[in-house]
Amino acid sequence: MQDWWRGAVTYQVYPRSFQDSDGDGIGDLPGITRRLEHLAGLGVEAVWLSPFFRSPMKDMGYDVSDYCDVDPVFGTLDDFDRLVTRAHELGLKVIIDQVLSHTSDQHPAFAESRRDRNNPKADWYVWADPRHDGTPPSNWLSVFGGPAWAWDARRKQYYLHNFLTSQPDLNYHNPAVQDWALANLRFWLDRGVDGFRFDTINYFFHDPLFRDNPADNRVKAEAEGNPYGMQYHLFDKNQPETLVWLERMRGLLDEYGAASVGEMGESRHAIQMMGDYTAPGRLHQCYSFELMGYDYSAAFFRNRIGSFFAEARDGWPMWAFSNHDVVRHVSRWARHGESPEALARQAGSLLLSFEGSICLRQGEELGQTDTPLDLEELTDPQGIAFWPEPLGRDNTRTPMVWDGSRNAGFTTGKPWLPVKPEQAARHVAGQAGVPGSVLEHYRAMLAYRRGSDALRTGRTRFLDLHEPVLGFVRGDGDGALLCLFNLSPVALSVTVSGVGDCVGPSLNAVRDGDRLTLGPNAAAFLPVTGTVAVHD
Repeated sequence: MQDWWRGAVTYQVYPRSFQDSDGDGIGDLPGITRRLEHLAGLGVEAVWLSPFFRSPMKDMGYDVSDYCDVDPVFGTLDDFDRLVTRAHELGLKVIIDQVLSHTSDQHPAFAESRRDRNNPKADWYVWADPRHDGTPPSNWLSVFGGPAWAWDARRKQYYLHNFLTSQPDLNYHNPAVQDWALANLRFWLDRGVDGFRFDTINYFFHDPLFRDNPADNRVKAEAEGNPYGMQYHLFDKNQPETLVWLERMRGLLDEYGAASVGEMGESRHAIQMMGDYTAPGRLHQCYSFELMGYDYSAAFFRNRIGSFFAEARDGWPMWAFSNHDVVRHVSRWARHGESPEALARQAGSLLLSFEGSICLRQGEELGQTDTPLDLEELTDPQGIAFWPEPLGRDNTRTPMVWDGSRNAGFTTGKPWLPVKPEQAARHVAGQAGVPGSVLEHYRAMLAYRRGSDALRTGRTRFLDLHEPVLGFVRGDGDGALLCLFNLSPVALSVTVSGVGDCVGPSLNAVRDGDRLTLGPNAAAFLPVTGTVAVHD
């Protein structure tokens, strides 16, 4: 199927934390291959692998030193080929990360670029002279703290790094850099991958004049823990040249019938930019962090999802509640749940009812929560830099929990991050085949979505209902479905008409005539039979 990705569900695997096969405490590619049957049994269509390339691991693999090889900690190219083969045998597509906006400072191209100003790769990275007083060329800040510029004594210039100083930014204004990036993509396409997730998709280009960013003057509920959030990032990212570059990448992907999804790292215009970046001929899908905050209200979801399809009818979103960079949603939204399990089941039903493609985070299907870690347990440079808040990323990157054995079945050695009791209690073996478990609910909901044209590709019409009820109709005509959610831990009831009785994996919802009781964290799916009306 040419557009297999449209409405599909992708499962994110963080290789370091999924399954260790050799007892060194770090997950690896053979371990992932061993556990692919879990994903096939869950009912997802694709697996997304976070970076496994050669790297000094200053940023856990998002600092790549060789884009065409596997880091020995994760295995070999042969291990990768076996993973792809097994995934395809199980009917799973394979999407791999591409971290192309920057490299490691140990990449050979950067070593050559910094040697002097006249070598063949002198213009492969973003270099700039200091201001007359020796300060950096602009006020741009790094996501990981401090200036986004680092001084290099050899070239007597600053280089740009939007993240760590060990992650210099590539100069995509140089066509040779674009050619190099396309060659990297072709290498993996030739090995059989089905698509790519592009990291920091809006960071490829910078303002060539190095103009200062203005202040972000929005009124915020609380002070920023990271100075990066105090700027309006007009010039260090989000440049119009990115759209042309996406079209060039799309041309290569279309040669192979491969899919793409971009990560939109933007706090002001994310929904609009998701639409721009997925316009015809650009990315197939794009996700942002819009649904990964602390708001869990009907108005919020209506606004964010509704605004995307109102502004970008030809675009296509990927929605997610959690990933490897944010607090897990069961922890973020805990106050809205009757229990962690009730919230986890509802959140799964809600996410898998949205129009668009869906990405699940490993452990989400278990109702997994964040792991509280002490400072001395952290490895994440962002978490260490900003301790104790904002929270770093290690809390959400702890190992997958498979069973009740030592270290939850993840490793026979010492895990790279601890598996603590609260997380270890929610494991696959303890939920598999158990009616009402979070895992079995996810399996049922995924099967229901796959079998419903309305949920997979049907258009969305939101209903104007009072908090905390979220309601929308998916699809038209036969097969259309009313989806209702009580986003609170308190029971309530509504009057419904134009629909049949609850179907599918509905949760905690009981219909008695025209009255529909929605218990705490309820989810109700009702087939449309006429003109839909819902009243308090």
